[in-house]
Amino acid sequence: MTQPTLLVLAAGMGSRYGGLKQIDPVGPAGETIIDYSIYDAIRAGFGSLVFVIRRDIERAFRETIGRRFEDKLSVDYVFQELTKVPPGFSIPSARSKPWGTGHAILMGAEAVSTPFAVINADDYYGSASYKVLARHLTSPEPDPAMVGFVLENTLSEFGSVSRGVCKTSVDSFLEGVVELTRIEPSAHGIHYQDAAGQAHPLSGKELVSLNMWGFTPSIFRSLHEQFASFLAAHGQDPKAEFFIPSVINDLVNRGESKVKVLRTTASWFGITYKEDRPRVVESIGNLVSQGEYPNPLWGNP
Repeated sequence: MTQPTLLVLAAGMGSRYGGLKQIDPVGPAGETIIDYSIYDAIRAGFGSLVFVIRRDIERAFRETIGRRFEDKLSVDYVFQELTKVPPGFSIPSARSKPWGTGHAILMGAEAVSTPFAVINADDYYGSASYKVLARHLTSPEPDPAMVGFVLENTLSEFGSVSRGVCKTSVDSFLEGVVELTRIEPSAHGIHYQDAAGQAHPLSGKELVSLNMWGFTPSIFRSLHEQFASFLAAHGQDPKAEFFIPSVINDLVNRGESKVKVLRTTASWFGITYKEDRPRVVESIGNLVSQGEYPNPLWGNP
């Protein structure tokens, strides 16, 4: 049986944290969120690891993060760069930010040859999420898949978040993803605000996307085609981004692909706000105390 690959989107890490040295440890022995993600992936059956990073952080990333996994599974690196666009397209002089998650995944085409999962480097998804996705990816001819989290398990106490709320069919296939912004809990329940500032209630039981996907290498052809179309329409907008949910929505709407929604009740952890860190540390500590993870995670030095 072919083991799936884990594609980790990490090109934004240096800019989000202000430098790799500021990636906060959240585990009792100094582990980071990435450590727990890779640990969960390995025990779920993933056999190789590809990091999508920026070339300017390559050395620091390899030494600080990548090297610790190289004796545990196959590790490769690919680079998301603004200049990696199809022939005939130019880069706006005012543009400095990456082209988005769809472009980041496309960079994996040169290194990924098996069914693969996509995750954000700085999100904790929970061991159950990796298991359900690995099981799907090792099934015969797997459809593209998205791990769907329960909205109320993905919120921050310290500010609003944006989430892709999923509409699914009765047989758990994706019918569409709607990006909602400024979602937050209050004394009156969970709500989001639309572009006009109007609040709308949510139940908290909605399934949302947190950028945990499963694909086969055939997705790269669709990404190539849609990225070219994106650049033709929006390439001169310095802020436009090529997001993977838009790619998926387009494939589903055109009937070119079915996307299986894999439900998980795992809680998502992430440090969206600096005030989130104590909660993440506490949550990881509780999981360690419950025996979900060893301490230290990777054994004695």
